[in-house]
Amino acid sequence: MTALLLGASGLTGGLCLQELMEDPTFDKVITPLRKEMVLAHPKLEQVIINFDKIVDNQDKFRADVVFCCLGTTIRKAGSKEIFKKIDYEYPLLFAQLALKQGATTFVLVSAMGAATNSLFFYSRVKGELESELKKLGYQTLIILQPSLLLGDRKEQRLGEDVAKIFSPIFNFFTPKKYKAIHAEQVAKAMVKLAKQGLNGLIVKESDEIKEV
Repeated sequence: MTALLLGASGLTGGLCLQELMEDPTFDKVITPLRKEMVLAHPKLEQVIINFDKIVDNQDKFRADVVFCCLGTTIRKAGSKEIFKKIDYEYPLLFAQLALKQGATTFVLVSAMGAATNSLFFYSRVKGELESELKKLGYQTLIILQPSLLLGDRKEQRLGEDVAKIFSPIFNFFTPKKYKAIHAEQVAKAMVKLAKQGLNGLIVKESDEIKEV
């Protein structure tokens, strides 16, 4: 199978890329990127694009499965508008184009608390993306809603760094679905679920992701 991986340069995306390159089920991995990664692999096809001109490159996104790890923070994006473009507009457009090219499965890393009626902008945008993806008609739509992601990011996120320090205490007193989860577990679950021949909508929270 061919995989289209969105967000390969990020924490979860990078780990998902490792899983895909090591998995014999996938013989090709297409990664749309702003700039080339210092990485070479027989399976890997890096497609350098302007993300504001995604449609111009749609013929390069033919795949069986789409793995979406695209995401940022409002702080890093610089504004709510740019954040929504990265976390909502880009993933949705890729989903639409890949579906037209024959993709049957879409696997999304969303977030715990994602809801269209959330009082929090971040969660509301995540919820809006989930809602729109459900309307597209993918044979299989897998949505993972992890809690705090643990792992070594290229960039520092102060809030997450503080949370990681206290995560052992936090995890001890909180219900399973709210416990922090390692990004590696999320990446492994993405690939495993995509290979299981599932149909319809599958939504898994942190505690369920760990059991995949």
